[in-house]
Amino acid sequence: MKDSKSGDGVREDPVNIPLLEEYLSPATTLQLNHHNEIRDDLLSRVWVESKKFWKIAGPSIVIRIASYSILVITQAFAGHLGDLELAAVSVSITVVIGFTFGLLLGMASALETLCGQAYGAKKYRMLGIYLQRSWVVLTLCAILLLPVYIFTAPILKLLGQPDDLAELTGLFTNWLTPLPFALALQMPSQRFLQCQRKTSIVAWVCLGALLFHILLIWSVVYKLGFGVIGAAAILNVSWWIIVLGSFSYIACGGCPETWTGFSMEAFSGLWEFFKLSMASGVMLCLENWYYMILVLMTGNLSNAKVAVSALTICMSINGWEVMIPLAFFAATGVRVANELGAGNGKAAKFATKVSVVTSLIIGIFFCALIMIFHEKLAIIFTSSVVILQAVDNLAFLLACTVLLNSIQPVLSGVAVGSGWQASVAFINIGCYYIIGIPLGVALGWVFHLGVRGIWSGMIGGTAIQTLILIIITIRCDWDMHAQIASSRMNMLSNS
Repeated sequence: MKDSKSGDGVREDPVNIPLLEEYLSPATTLQLNHHNEIRDDLLSRVWVESKKFWKIAGPSIVIRIASYSILVITQAFAGHLGDLELAAVSVSITVVIGFTFGLLLGMASALETLCGQAYGAKKYRMLGIYLQRSWVVLTLCAILLLPVYIFTAPILKLLGQPDDLAELTGLFTNWLTPLPFALALQMPSQRFLQCQRKTSIVAWVCLGALLFHILLIWSVVYKLGFGVIGAAAILNVSWWIIVLGSFSYIACGGCPETWTGFSMEAFSGLWEFFKLSMASGVMLCLENWYYMILVLMTGNLSNAKVAVSALTICMSINGWEVMIPLAFFAATGVRVANELGAGNGKAAKFATKVSVVTSLIIGIFFCALIMIFHEKLAIIFTSSVVILQAVDNLAFLLACTVLLNSIQPVLSGVAVGSGWQASVAFINIGCYYIIGIPLGVALGWVFHLGVRGIWSGMIGGTAIQTLILIIITIRCDWDMHAQIASSRMNMLSNS
């Protein structure tokens, strides 16, 4: 058989290395073998890390998309009642629930640091204690948030929203007062299970709640004619199904090593736990509030109903897609915390690289989808030609936001897993509120670009924040953070 030749006369046989030895020196052959070993080892490490990552991220994606879909479906049903109903429910979900969700999600994310590192350090009993401490802290926070739900209408009027929009938004939100308590219990439970890679059961519970929501909301809103009040009532019930399902699994033997029942230890060491929870809460809620401010600023433009409806539809689509990066945020936080808790700084660094690249690839895919189907993005929310066109005009900015959000939440997950929440909170303040919002105001009103100008300026702040997080992550001393994690575990387990 005739041998194939490369351009320099050497036979191409990538599989049978010994055939090359007659052409290569012994030193070159040794280097080639070493290169192939490194390549094979890298591929196997990526495969092993990806399996660990997706075991956490896969169920988390289902949980987040199913639970967020409950909100989006509520918004979509309201949209077919009328433009005012769409705008009111959209403002309530995007601003009020978003405000609550951002704060409680951030505070619950302290468990990704503590439970993740405790699980890596094999201090299993402490996971149950941390969970109960988180329930206590977040429930107190939910009580403090009640005035926002009760006085939504006057608050929105004070912020310059139209009276009819503020009144209907306030009515819908008043009926949602049980929701913050459901979030205060469900979010810590989910993170408690995530850190043990036991979220599959929660995924099934969320899918069941979503199915219940779809069946009931159609009957209550349209057939029985309860409108937005009926939508709010069904929304409460659906979320409490998720809470009770998750707690039943935890308390009825699903986590025998980490849940040993209620303990008075949950009320000890609350101050240290509260400080870390607040740092996490501030870090994440500053990101969530950023986009709520965008909606409120848009409500002050002319033709506010159309502008707010179009923007909140884009925010809902973005929120739907960002559930995937947020699941990666959770998975990255758990993986980094596990490895740091076990003292493996280099493994934590490698987990970060795999999660960032994975999320970026998926972000590029969805960015392309948005640009391809830009004219049909809002069709499930409304049949209004004016709003459909307004959403189409915002499609490019939506695609840019989706691309940035494929990277930024994962890097925030690294921060949570490493315990950098306080530092990232200051970065968020600078990028979002000192750069992004003033730039958005200038482009929106000074340069008369309207909602596109407001959103463009705020994208600039997100881009700068993402760049800073990339630099911090690249320059991180992972071995030092592994030592810090070990010290934290010793301090908190003794408190």
